[in-house]
Amino acid sequence: MTTDTIFALSSGALPAAIAIVRVSGPMAEQAVAVLAGSLPEPRRAAVRRLTAADGALIDEALVIHFPAPNTATGEPLVELHLHGGRAVVARCLAELAAIPGLREAEPGEFTRRAMLNGRLDLTQAEGLADLLSAETEWQRRAAVESAGGGLRRQIEAWRERLVILSARAEAAIDYVGDEDETNLDLDALVVEASALRAEWQDWLAQPPSELVHNGLAVVLAGPPNSGKSSLFNALVGSDKAIVTPIAGTTRDVLEARIDLGGIPLILQDTAGLHETEDAVEQIGVDRAQQAITSADILLWLGDPDDAPAFDSVLIVHSRSDKRGAAPDESIPTSVYVPNGTDALRAAILAEAKALLPPPDRVALNRRQRALINEAANSLTTTVNDDLVIVAECFRSALNVLDKLTGHQSTEDVLDALFGRFCLGK
Repeated sequence: MTTDTIFALSSGALPAAIAIVRVSGPMAEQAVAVLAGSLPEPRRAAVRRLTAADGALIDEALVIHFPAPNTATGEPLVELHLHGGRAVVARCLAELAAIPGLREAEPGEFTRRAMLNGRLDLTQAEGLADLLSAETEWQRRAAVESAGGGLRRQIEAWRERLVILSARAEAAIDYVGDEDETNLDLDALVVEASALRAEWQDWLAQPPSELVHNGLAVVLAGPPNSGKSSLFNALVGSDKAIVTPIAGTTRDVLEARIDLGGIPLILQDTAGLHETEDAVEQIGVDRAQQAITSADILLWLGDPDDAPAFDSVLIVHSRSDKRGAAPDESIPTSVYVPNGTDALRAAILAEAKALLPPPDRVALNRRQRALINEAANSLTTTVNDDLVIVAECFRSALNVLDKLTGHQSTEDVLDALFGRFCLGK
């Protein structure tokens, strides 16, 4: 357990109806008792008059006392539920800072202590960080699964299998029986190790969590005056792009984040694709080509035969109210009639769901994918007739799984993660 005691405002921006100040560490109970006179019974909320060192009344607050170790941080923890005025909170924090042994928490320090004290592992902390930054329903559902320990439980299951394999390999090294029996044991180990490695490869083949967290790039492309900017504005819900009948009005990539059915999308309007001798216009065309290259979903508003070769492309028959029936496999769309973009929205949503990991299954982030790939590579050399090498492969894979859960994490990894949190978390 750490030796210092930390405090911070853990609720939202002030002013507010209620402000929650959290105090955690060895001196949490003693420090709050200095302000409140006494603490209520554990896990029982009670009103206390908080008094400053000079005898002035700070506030009448609700105090809740959580004894260690069954707390959010694994340490003694006390919450002060204050009236949410800026002056009230400022005076309370100042009084806490004046108590020897107390200091204001760093970003994410409460959650970091929870991990260090075994209340959650690194994968759950990563999930909690994603939950705090979630802006759409799909992001929330994906983060809840990780924060709730979905990946941790899967890693524990993998670890159990590896421990058994490792123990069998270690025992086989000292096996004194018939050589054929030893070979049979080795063959079985190789088969089971290959199955575990194949399972990890299946996980690595799934869409990464970054697609959910960052949002899918949906690019509108086509020739000039094909209705891209009008459609962009309709999907965004505001006049973000300039719309005129003049060809070449859009000369840069316009971008807006939208929530479509709970899925985060980054919508991009681009310059019309055409041959031009105008240097500035050519820059816009080049940027449009770059946007198309990096798109997750392409909305093509030109002739279907001219659509770029692309895995996820939707052919949009824009201005369908004036241009008549849509060609085969094109989506009729008009921004000028009621519900004229509904079919396109549904098609984009279906395409996005196909690209994203299911929200009820844990998706791996970049760090987790790198480590699971390392673990899978560790088992590559289990196809070997030397049991000592096989046993070392299992030990190496076990060490990698420990890095996944944070049992072997470097300080820079922890600093990068918990720096994403706010002060009171």
